[in-house]
Amino acid sequence: MDMSDISRNPGSRPRSHPAPGAEDVGAAERWHELVAEIGAATAAPLTSALERIHTLITSGRIDRSSLRALRDEVERARQAGMTGQQITRFASGRLRQSHERLQLADTLKGVLAHRHRETQARGIVLKPTLKPAEVIVDASLLFSLLNTTLDWALDLARSNIEFTIDIKSWPAHARLACKFAYRPADQADDGGVLPEVSLDSLAWRLLEQTAWTMGLPIDRKDDAGTTTLTLEFPRTASDEIEGVSTMEIDEGFAPSTNSKPLAGSHVLVVASRREVRVQIRDALRNMGLIVDFVNSVDEAAEFCRDSLPHAIVIESIQCGEHFAQLREEISAEVPDFVFIEIIEEGNTFEMSGFSGSSVARVGRDVIASSLPSALMFELSKGL
Repeated sequence: MDMSDISRNPGSRPRSHPAPGAEDVGAAERWHELVAEIGAATAAPLTSALERIHTLITSGRIDRSSLRALRDEVERARQAGMTGQQITRFASGRLRQSHERLQLADTLKGVLAHRHRETQARGIVLKPTLKPAEVIVDASLLFSLLNTTLDWALDLARSNIEFTIDIKSWPAHARLACKFAYRPADQADDGGVLPEVSLDSLAWRLLEQTAWTMGLPIDRKDDAGTTTLTLEFPRTASDEIEGVSTMEIDEGFAPSTNSKPLAGSHVLVVASRREVRVQIRDALRNMGLIVDFVNSVDEAAEFCRDSLPHAIVIESIQCGEHFAQLREEISAEVPDFVFIEIIEEGNTFEMSGFSGSSVARVGRDVIASSLPSALMFELSKGL
């Protein structure tokens, strides 16, 4: 496929910060640059990881810090590959969006609450000032956009990240702004040579492409060590919405019909048996999810110490008192967090809330057919 064939949906051109390369040559150049960025972002950590593996082979030993570094390097390479896949998927023009009325402030609050451990571990303070605003967008794409915005900001911010939601006076469009300093204040005021900081990271490329796909004007202003991103929502709900027919809006809960609406979501699987891991891995293979496996609840607790996944899938033999404690701790922080238990026998799917349980359940006999649907349903409830 010629990369110049991959472009934004023609109806999604933002009014500001337009996509570079409206013509075929410019578009091809942009995609060539992007491929080079993805290659570099994948190769650099894998090269470092390979050096560690050679050292391990030579010495036969690896300490805990080196093992953690090896895992982080492989994770960075995997994330770069996943980001490239998402950018291509969004740019293909083949996504079918399901537009819904969503409270922008509530959705952002949920994302920030879900990632509180991660921001806290990085020493970043979030400062949200959010006015109520109801927007009409695809729920899964909005979820992806907000998480990618936070990914981009967390990689660069030095201390605080400010989020603001307001309504433009005319036209009456909701706006989301994200502002942070990417250099320390003393460096920003220094007239000397400053270390290079790349704001146009892969996370930015994904953020940009997601906004274009959603038809959201996007603007970024970089000034004296501080950057401000502004996203505008042309479809802001009101009693009468100009240019939007009632047939275009799904009232109430209506899961997105994207082919991979949860792509990029992070699932942690707690399973000690290889055969169960293989069943779960095969079932989730084509959903575009980031899936990690641990052997025990202790390992799961350590995994979640600095950041939370979007869902935990656990085999029933692990569901003891220790897991109940972990579940209670996570639920106190994120009330709608998704837990799915794989029960040993059975061929049904029980959604969370059934018989008062906060855990969804899938029978091991129907993992292949029911686990993807269970994850889709449970995760979509929080979008």
